[in-house]
Amino acid sequence: MAEAVKKTNSVSHLQKNSVSRLHRKRQLWAFVFIFPQLLFFIVFTIYPIIMSYVYSLYDWPGIGALDDFVGIDNFMRALQDPSFWNAFKNTFIYMVGVTVLLLPTSLLVAMLLNNVLKRSSVFYRTIFFLPVVTTTAIIGIVMRKVFGSGGIFDEILMTLNIIDAPFPWLGSPVTAMIIVIVVGAWKFFGMMMVYWLAGLQTLPKDVLEAASIDGCNTWQKLRNVIIPILMPVGLVILLLCVTSSLHVFDLVLTLTGGGPYFSTDVVDLYIYRYAFNPESGLPSMGYASAAGVVFGVAVFAIVLVIGWFTRRAKARI
Repeated sequence: MAEAVKKTNSVSHLQKNSVSRLHRKRQLWAFVFIFPQLLFFIVFTIYPIIMSYVYSLYDWPGIGALDDFVGIDNFMRALQDPSFWNAFKNTFIYMVGVTVLLLPTSLLVAMLLNNVLKRSSVFYRTIFFLPVVTTTAIIGIVMRKVFGSGGIFDEILMTLNIIDAPFPWLGSPVTAMIIVIVVGAWKFFGMMMVYWLAGLQTLPKDVLEAASIDGCNTWQKLRNVIIPILMPVGLVILLLCVTSSLHVFDLVLTLTGGGPYFSTDVVDLYIYRYAFNPESGLPSMGYASAAGVVFGVAVFAIVLVIGWFTRRAKARI
């Protein structure tokens, strides 16, 4: 009896060792596949972030040794520069405009595809998602031709007798910002729509059927059933929309270049001008890094505030 127990324990020990070796082998292979991405992430994301904090303390043109330490002078210069605050303001105007325009419209279209246009939803999802996979710079160049004075948009409006002569849509500070916001929302519309679709497809059918039996119309079901259930998904979509729209660069660069009169200038474009654009004279990588750090801290604070509201909203749900 004792020998049988020993053999059983031995077999069990061997099985545990075999499972443990298999587990370690899987972990090793997982690390092998993850390592290239991890290496690129460290080299091209973590290292530049760390060095931007270092560069922000120097008056450094981007070439040569770091030998001109200026401390917080670059930060003070950024905080005292009206152009920086103008770009800061425009960035937040763009963020608010895109978020307010994008969230409800993408939810509405997602509901139509999920409930009304089920048979052709794949086709429409593909159409709406095409701008997402299209290069933003290409979209900016094309839209510059569309909304430029005498462009396609002017020709359509003149054909419909809405206007008599071409209008400089990108030459007016108000209309230029509106166009940037509309194009930016259109660019990422498909992505937010897919997120909403994923949330709508998780709705419990029995709850919706119960609401219909109770006599709820479409608006009542949306307000009292669908939106409360989708609230956690909606808060995540809100966070993604805010963080992505705060870093707009290539669209503004190719569509308006920050004009007219810096009315569409954004922080990323402001940093680019000082760090890389030769038209602004000798590059000032140190000052550009300081401006980036200031803006990064502001974005981090916004994310914390949204996260706080998200946790409170989830707790109420």
